[in-house]
Amino acid sequence: MRINAKLTLLAATLALSCVFGSVAAGQDRIATLRARFSQESDPIRKAKLMQDLGTAEFQEIAKDFQADKLSDALAMVRQYRDEARSSLNDLDAKNIDAEKHPAGFKQLQFSLRASLRRLGDLLVTLTRDEQEPFESTRKDIEEMDRHLIHELFPRQAAGDELKTKT
Repeated sequence: MRINAKLTLLAATLALSCVFGSVAAGQDRIATLRARFSQESDPIRKAKLMQDLGTAEFQEIAKDFQADKLSDALAMVRQYRDEARSSLNDLDAKNIDAEKHPAGFKQLQFSLRASLRRLGDLLVTLTRDEQEPFESTRKDIEEMDRHLIHELFPRQAAGDELKTKT
């Protein structure tokens, strides 16, 4: 009987350490990716980092949603938006033709599109009042996504504008 109690206690301790370890590991990964992101001087490499950074951040955001820590989740969504904005501004400042040289632009656009999907999946679980603080940030991310689509496919975007005007 004592052995079973010890095994049960050991199993419970291991389970708790795994839970807390995975939370710490997720936060460590985000900290590492953010450090790389902030130190990166090349806009293309910086934009490419957004995919991994966004994935890690949205894993933490989902955990915050599950734990009903909406203010923490909102802060991280805003941080993601600010990182994406910084990356986009750096790419735009280089005056690169994204249609001919899409490296960085497409990875950032993929990250934005994935974040919009993930955010949409999370927001449907909230009441309308709880969703409101997230809406302006979501709109900012959508705007950046549209901007990148226009940069990557300028002729298609121009054709779409003509169709809507007629």
